[in-house]
Amino acid sequence: MNILAIEPFYSGSHKAFLKGLAKHSSHNIIPIKLNYNGWKWRMHGDSLTLAQLTSEVKEDIDLLLTSSMTNLPAFLALNNPRFAHTPKIMYMHDNQFTRPIPEGETRDMTYCYINYLSMLVADKLLFSSQFHLDDLLGALPKFLDNFPDDKHYNTVDQIREKSVVMYPGLDLKHFDAQQDTRKKNDRPVIVWNQRWQFDRNPAMFFRVLNRLNDIDLKFDLILAGDTKHEKPEEFQKAWKRFGQQITHFGYVDDKEAYSKLLHSGDIVVSTATYEFFCVSIMEAIYCGCHPLVPKSLHYPELIPETLHNPLLHAPVLYENEDELFKFMKDLLTETTKPLPKATLQNINKHLEWSRQYRKFDQLFEEMVG
Repeated sequence: MNILAIEPFYSGSHKAFLKGLAKHSSHNIIPIKLNYNGWKWRMHGDSLTLAQLTSEVKEDIDLLLTSSMTNLPAFLALNNPRFAHTPKIMYMHDNQFTRPIPEGETRDMTYCYINYLSMLVADKLLFSSQFHLDDLLGALPKFLDNFPDDKHYNTVDQIREKSVVMYPGLDLKHFDAQQDTRKKNDRPVIVWNQRWQFDRNPAMFFRVLNRLNDIDLKFDLILAGDTKHEKPEEFQKAWKRFGQQITHFGYVDDKEAYSKLLHSGDIVVSTATYEFFCVSIMEAIYCGCHPLVPKSLHYPELIPETLHNPLLHAPVLYENEDELFKFMKDLLTETTKPLPKATLQNINKHLEWSRQYRKFDQLFEEMVG
């Protein structure tokens, strides 16, 4: 079948998802995509551009797959009547109701309303984690409280009934070509491989590193991840304090180089205040980095319960900053041992795209059939 995939924000996890699906699906994925610049305009006003690009697609479309950055009602209206009877799926990479807001800004309900109407128009909603779905459903009634008259609370149930959790696939196989080099490390290597933005809470990460450094614990650092956005000042401060210990600093565009970095790391840390599914952390885990990740987010559902507090190895989930400091200190002093690589790979190898695509294809076929 022909599946038209609409992605106004072709970057990061959105890009990885669409590339992985197009590569592995047994169906013909026809992408219509725009770059990440100016996400508000991409979401609010670029339906016209997407409609114009779509008009150039001459194939008969069996299924419409859009991302959560799409203004679906506007897109459909501008293409009317072409997709009036075409099944519509929206993949919820994120949402505007609970997305973290930078300090000094307020949440713009315009974008919440775009999300809300788009979810109502879609026939099926796919969520990247159960945490994401639960969080959104919990936020919807408060959003509807803003309506001046009829609150439409019944629409929460409508959205719930059409929602399913479908973890994105992971492109893990290319990491298998790289050998581990962490045994050659003179000192334990701590990895940061996420976006350099406020919602990943780098301030907390570097506070913990400062505390570890203050008690003379030795470690090296890999500071990778997406640096396209405005960089928090903590990274420049870290360069001044830990410059001699930083073995890599900045974005890695080459897959092989990135794989080498992850295979040299000992510990990967997330201090995110909010996220729905972190591909980069999953990649580091697969490469053998022991994870220390927040218990409050989606990680408890992705990591088997037997590994939450393993008897013979270090924990993976922490409650707060002090607990993260303790777990890192114990690992650095070898009071606890990291989980073996084979155990870590069992956490997420079932999400490899070569397996996970079948779940998406089956859903697509059910929607069209």
